[in-house]
Amino acid sequence: MIALPRFYLIIDDAALLVRLLPEGLRLVQLRVKEATPLELRRQIRQARALCEGFDAQLVINDHWEAAIDEGCDFVHLGQEDLDTADVPALRRHEIRLGLSTHDEAELERALSFAPDYVALGPIYPTVLKAMTWEPQGLDKVTDWKRRVGETPLVGIGGLTPERGVAALTAGADSVAAVTDVLRNPDPPARLREWIAATAMEAIN
Repeated sequence: MIALPRFYLIIDDAALLVRLLPEGLRLVQLRVKEATPLELRRQIRQARALCEGFDAQLVINDHWEAAIDEGCDFVHLGQEDLDTADVPALRRHEIRLGLSTHDEAELERALSFAPDYVALGPIYPTVLKAMTWEPQGLDKVTDWKRRVGETPLVGIGGLTPERGVAALTAGADSVAAVTDVLRNPDPPARLREWIAATAMEAIN
């Protein structure tokens, strides 16, 4: 089973990595929702090249076929994406897999694919997108970790560095942020706060 870095950043533009990777970022998901196929491939190639230069793990959100074509080694899928993704093809290409979960049925389904990590969210209210699910809370983090065992658990949704540390303490192996970093006036500085906070939690 893989060991994930304690902090996991999700970005929507590969160009951001030029500023963020030098700060110590080691796990990043490229989540491009609206782009032409050509632009998507360009972003994946840029992100892959930049991450390789900093020994950082790149995860591609949703676009599993492009990930295979571009030689990436990690994909994240939501539950709807699982309906159409060719998971056996991903495994044949030795591509690791992270899956989103929000309730008991989704967790059971996710674990049936033997994922390399399971994400649980939203832990707190989030402004990223409209959510069908109520905030999960820290007790659910503890419960989910008990259920997934050695499979790494990623907490996501409405997290700040302080809330991220609380989620790690509750049982998450890694915590993910999007808007808390990307919408900050100084994303690199906010990223440093995240990395420092989660590193301290690991020491404690």
